[in-house]
Amino acid sequence: MALVAALALVLLLALTLGSVSLPLDRALLALFGGGSAGDRIVIWQIRLPRVLAAGLVGAALGLSGAGLQGLLRNPLAEPGVLGVSASAALFASATLYFGLAVAGPLTLPLAATFGALAATGIVAAAALRTRSVVTLILIGVGLSSFSAALMALLMNLAPNPFSLADMVNWMLGTVANRSAQDLLFAAPFLIAGGALLFGARRGLSALTLGEEAAEGLGLNLRRQRVLIILGAGLATGASVALAGSIGFVGIVAPHLVRPLVRHDPAKVLLPAALLGALILMAADIGVRVLPTDSELKLGVVASLLGAPVFIWIAARRRLIA
Repeated sequence: MALVAALALVLLLALTLGSVSLPLDRALLALFGGGSAGDRIVIWQIRLPRVLAAGLVGAALGLSGAGLQGLLRNPLAEPGVLGVSASAALFASATLYFGLAVAGPLTLPLAATFGALAATGIVAAAALRTRSVVTLILIGVGLSSFSAALMALLMNLAPNPFSLADMVNWMLGTVANRSAQDLLFAAPFLIAGGALLFGARRGLSALTLGEEAAEGLGLNLRRQRVLIILGAGLATGASVALAGSIGFVGIVAPHLVRPLVRHDPAKVLLPAALLGALILMAADIGVRVLPTDSELKLGVVASLLGAPVFIWIAARRRLIA
């Protein structure tokens, strides 16, 4: 309930704050169809789609991170660990490199989603063939590294500075200039991914006892892995299609809420999604109000906030000296 109340407060702040502030009464009036035409345009076509995009992306990343951490039983796991984020960004970058993005406004998000689904299919197929979690992680790391190398190659061979700038902007992540059409495109994939993750939540609780004990309780490990991987892949692919590459939210949000639900992986999913949405919505407000010559990218701000927390988590796990 505290997270829901905080989300409502941040949503109101996002509608009032920006390059030009709107009083709360004018923002609410425009939100419900009143006020001036200019106020309605600012609220309905600029600020509301932007804050909703940030919330959906944060929720998708937080939920995916919670599901993967429960599956792999590792608090340092996040959507990028399976190579889904990098593959989605690679396909989007290839679309920009070859100039295919001019074909239509949905070409870029379609390419990103297809890249995410391709990586998800590879990892899901591996999950059906192996019983080792380590093997899944290694496959994900390999996909991520290969995709990153290909993206670097595309950026190195960019035919003109404009293509390079577009690829860099995509890699840095942003929800600026998002429209209701973008939200409607991403929503089905986010809903499907979330449904798969929530549908497999009970299996995550069983996995806390270990894989052998979970199987003894009747859990189908292969089915559990496929459900979590497909759910995380769909949700992450939609988030990359909507906002580009944004890191660390999938690690930080589940970790912060885990002690509040007694470390039960099944109970982490919903609050992790809410906190992920809250983090990115608040970060996007900061992006808009910071007095910089050009607007900072949301992915940069998220990394600046998330990286210190990641280091803290790793230090507590004694993974670094």
